[in-house]
Amino acid sequence: MTADNRRPVTVIDTIMDRHLDDHAALDPIMATTLGIAGHDTELPDLSPDALAEISALRRRTLAALSEAQPEDAVDRVTAAAARDQLGIAEAIRATGAEESRLNNIESPVQTIRQVFDLMPTATADDWAAVASRLRRVPDAIAGYIASLRYAAARAHVSPRRQVEAAIGQCRANTGGDGFFATLARDASPHDGSLPPALRNDVEHAAREAGDAYDRLAAFLGDELFPQAATEDAVGPERYALFARSYLGTSVDLAEAYAWGQHELSRIAAQMRATAARVKPGSSVREAMDHLTADPARRLSGVDALQAWMQDKADSAIAALGGTQFDIPEPVRVLECRIAPAGGGIYYTNPSDDFSRPGRMWWSVPPGVNEFSTWRELSTVYHEGVPGHHLQIGQTVYRREVLNRWRRLASWVSGHGEGWALYAEQLMAELGFLDDPGDYLGMLGSQAFRAARVVIDIGMHCGFDPPDQDSGPWTYDKALRLLAAHTTKTESRLRYEVDRYLGLPGQAASYKLGERVWLRLRDEVRAREGDAFDLKSFHRRALDVGGVGLDVLSAAVLGEIGD
Repeated sequence: MTADNRRPVTVIDTIMDRHLDDHAALDPIMATTLGIAGHDTELPDLSPDALAEISALRRRTLAALSEAQPEDAVDRVTAAAARDQLGIAEAIRATGAEESRLNNIESPVQTIRQVFDLMPTATADDWAAVASRLRRVPDAIAGYIASLRYAAARAHVSPRRQVEAAIGQCRANTGGDGFFATLARDASPHDGSLPPALRNDVEHAAREAGDAYDRLAAFLGDELFPQAATEDAVGPERYALFARSYLGTSVDLAEAYAWGQHELSRIAAQMRATAARVKPGSSVREAMDHLTADPARRLSGVDALQAWMQDKADSAIAALGGTQFDIPEPVRVLECRIAPAGGGIYYTNPSDDFSRPGRMWWSVPPGVNEFSTWRELSTVYHEGVPGHHLQIGQTVYRREVLNRWRRLASWVSGHGEGWALYAEQLMAELGFLDDPGDYLGMLGSQAFRAARVVIDIGMHCGFDPPDQDSGPWTYDKALRLLAAHTTKTESRLRYEVDRYLGLPGQAASYKLGERVWLRLRDEVRAREGDAFDLKSFHRRALDVGGVGLDVLSAAVLGEIGD
C-alpha cells in the first residue's frame, strides 16, 4: 500500500479500467446503471456492427491480459475474473444469442425503458438530459430491430413465447397511458416548474419514444413472430453454456436437477413444521391464510409499503453494522422506492461516488393495494442488508484496493444472487426471523427458488419431471409445480415461467449459487476449526467482489497462486 493506503495501480488495473471506460462509451445504459458519469444523455447503438465492436473490445482486453503479469493477489483475482467473464461472453456470442437477445425480463425491450428510472429529475437541467436521451430512443430501437433481423436471417430467433411477452411490454410503453406519456405528463423538477420550451421538448421526445416502441411491437408481431419457434427449450449443450455464464462455474446438470428436487422436498417439510407453529394443526396454506388475515401483518397502500421497507432496511443496517459486518458510512444509506413500472423487486447500484445511493425497488402490479409483511420481510434482507446492498455497496466503496472494473462492473449472478439467498438464511440464523410467520415467509421464498432449479434445468435439458408417469415437461406442468410452492397470482406465475424459458440458467443460479456459498463457509469452518469467525469469513469473502463462483472459492481458499 502507498502512504495514503491506496494500492498502487498496476498494468492489469489499467487494462481493466480502460476496458470499462471503452465499454461504457459503447453502452451508455450500462454506464448509467453502474453510476458512471458522462453518458447520461446517450443510448447505445444496438445494431450488429455495434455489437461486433463490443465483441472486439472483449477480445482486445483478453489479448492484453494474456500479455500482462499479475503484480499481486488482487491482480491475480482480477485477471481470473475478467478472463472468465469476457471469455464466456464471447462463447455465448458465437451461438448467435447476442444479436437475437429478446426475452421478458433482460433484453433491450426492457433496458431502454428502465434506464429512465435511474435518471435524476430534481432540476430543469436533469429534465433536459431526460429529453436528450428520449430523443435517442428511436435510433436505439432501429438498431435493435436491425440486430434481430440479422439474427433471424441466420435462424437465431427467440421462441414465440418470448416474442409475445415482449410485444405486450412494448405496448405498455405506448399511448396516452404508456410509460413515456406518463413520464412527460409528470415531468416536474423539485425546484419549480419546467420552462415551457423544455416541457414541449420533453413531451415531443416522449411521443417519439412511444412511437418507436410502437414500431418495435409491430416488427415483433408482423415479422419476427412468424419466424419464431414454438419450442422453448434450448437443450442441454446450450443450457450448460448459459448456466456457466450465470454461475462462473460448471455444474453436473443431472446432479443439480436431482439436488433441486431434494432441496424442494426438504424446504416443504420445514414449511409444514413451521405452519404448525403459526397455527397448530394447520396446513401450510391454512397457516399462510391465517397470517394474511392478521391485521398486524398487513399494509394498505404503496406509501405504507414504502415506509415499511425503509424502516426494516434501516433497522437491519443499524443492527448489523459493527456487530456482524463493517458497513462503511456511505453504504449505510439505502433508498427504498416504488418502481414506476413492471420489473418485480430489484436493487440498483450506488454510483461510483455514492451521489446516487443504492436503491431497493418494489414494483407493484396495477390494482394491488394490500401487502403482507410476513411474506416480504426476508426479501428486504435479500435486496438490502445483508443482501445485495451490502454486497455491492461495500465493493463499490473499496476504491483503495480494487480497480473500477472490479468495483463497478464485475458481476456474476450465481455469486450475487447466491449471496442474497444466503443472506436470507443468515438473518434466520442470527435471530431476525424468529417469528414463525416471518420464518414461514422466508421458507416460502426459498421453496420458490428451489422450484426454479427444477423447472429451469428440467425443461431446458429434457429431464424427466418429478411425476415421471405423466409424460415430459410441459408449460402447464411447470405452472402447476410453481403454483404448488408459492402463493403468487397466475399472471405472476406465467411471467416467472416465461422468464426461466427466456433466460436459460439464470433462475437456477440463485439456489445453486447459495449452495456454493454454504459449502464454502463449511469448508473454511472445517479448515479453521475453533479459530473460525463468521464475521471475518464474511469480510474476506465479500472483499473479493462480484466474481464467478470458481474464482470466489479459489480466492477465499488461497488457491489462486503466483
